[in-house]
Amino acid sequence: MVRSDDRSAALGNVLDAFDLQAKVFAHDLQEKMREDSIEKCFLVQGFEVENLLLRLFEKVDHNGLMYIMAIDQGTTGSTVSILNQSGSLVVKINEEYPQIFPKPGWVEHNPEEIWKSVTSTMRKALESSQLKGEDIAALGITNQRETVVIWDKATGKPIHNAIVWQDRRTQDFCEKLKKDKKQNFIRKKTGLVIDPYFSGSKIRWLLKNVSGAMEASRKGSLLAGTIDTFLLWRLTSGHSHKTDVSNASRTMLMNIQTCQWDEDLLKMFSVPRQLLPEICDSSGIFGRTQGLGFLPDGIPISGIAGDQQAALFGQTCFSAGEAKCTFGTGSFLLMNTGSKLVSSKHQMLTTAAWRLQKQKTVYAIEGGAFICGAAVQWLRDGLQIISKSSEVESLAAQVSSSEGVEFVPALTGLGAPHWRSEARGVITGLTRGSSRAHIARATLEAMALQNTEILQAMENDLGKKLKGLRVDGGAAANNLLMQMQADYMGSSVTRPRQIETTSIGAAYLAGLGVGFWNSLDEIKRIWMIDQEFKSHMSAKSRKLRLESWRKAVAKA
Repeated sequence: MVRSDDRSAALGNVLDAFDLQAKVFAHDLQEKMREDSIEKCFLVQGFEVENLLLRLFEKVDHNGLMYIMAIDQGTTGSTVSILNQSGSLVVKINEEYPQIFPKPGWVEHNPEEIWKSVTSTMRKALESSQLKGEDIAALGITNQRETVVIWDKATGKPIHNAIVWQDRRTQDFCEKLKKDKKQNFIRKKTGLVIDPYFSGSKIRWLLKNVSGAMEASRKGSLLAGTIDTFLLWRLTSGHSHKTDVSNASRTMLMNIQTCQWDEDLLKMFSVPRQLLPEICDSSGIFGRTQGLGFLPDGIPISGIAGDQQAALFGQTCFSAGEAKCTFGTGSFLLMNTGSKLVSSKHQMLTTAAWRLQKQKTVYAIEGGAFICGAAVQWLRDGLQIISKSSEVESLAAQVSSSEGVEFVPALTGLGAPHWRSEARGVITGLTRGSSRAHIARATLEAMALQNTEILQAMENDLGKKLKGLRVDGGAAANNLLMQMQADYMGSSVTRPRQIETTSIGAAYLAGLGVGFWNSLDEIKRIWMIDQEFKSHMSAKSRKLRLESWRKAVAKA
């Protein structure tokens, strides 16, 4: 059998003979090769050697535009990725921006800082990849959902900082809606539960608390949107005020059945219709770049989805029953339910996953924990028991058990399936023998345990057990955490080769929107497994561990 290093050397010899796309693909293959045969590397995912050779040696010319750029505007930073047609990552650039905490429970972002971070990473991605703007076939956008911005239609200047999805300032208004027994009405209309998490109450707060905003909105001189809409507006120099069904479904203002803004909800939240963007398919041309300087005018923005729906798409969970969990600032589990609206009896959310051109809306059920990776950031920045987030795995591995220490990271309330916005984080079970390693391990365990609660609620809604879960996001690289997740779930956890599937999902949607990829089947052939984690915990041990966790949650 040809040795791995010999194969790598052989590939290296041919790199100079091909254009940039082939070089990137060959380099990606070279990096991923292990001791397996070249046939196994590709056949495990349904690639045939003939197809591989065609992709490697054949130049694909989309009028000279051969790459997709994806913007992932997240809660703590902006990431720009560039993919080639074989789905390989050419470059990924990330840039963080400041978090603003005006009061306890309030979280804001400066929209100008967001825009600056996005354009900066776009420039750096082009420079790092040595590509020109003319090499970009299309742009895709994915974004932190629910976070809202209102800006002046004439100047483009925001009237206030963006109110972030984590923000709890509208708690009193949400409690009033509950007291008025609006829960069933809103759930039937939107698939959501009443909570400050969603955009509607945030827009209402801005209109009522920024001087002159309500009057200006009624006159049509203001525009509002989630972050995707704000970025689209800026990228098109103010020519496109649109969003997609996945983002609109998170506002609590869209009717989940019609996928249009709902007049009853607009009235309830005091939001003028003309303030809001047009709701569109998730794949298709939303607008074209204009006036950016570092990109030529006319590049289509052809894919938009909220971050969690984009990750579901990027994991190629195209069939009903397939599910993924993204480990980001929070953790979010989504399960594709096809064109069927599933109404949860266990506090899960019904959400629009995506809508492709000339097709029905695809729905999902969702459960999210507000704090996941942010808990590790708190260990780093708050408790300062680690200097880098990546240190948490090795620290937690120093002990084989948390020895009764439980950390419930309800730092901004509890999400699904509890929906207790008043809850706060707790650490229990501390003794004189407890160390920072026990706290680190308890943190990783909490991240997996809260996901397990959500998964069990989904299984109860569907009446069947999930066979496996696909994972992504930065923390999915943590092997200890992934093994914990498999153990507590009692089923397999599959991690793909490329774990940043949020950006990849946006790229896939954008590529489909301009014919860069022609079908879902073509995209499925791109997706590849990195590692599968199987449960090693007995049913009895799993039951006892979950009981201990639930007792701790009750104290939050």
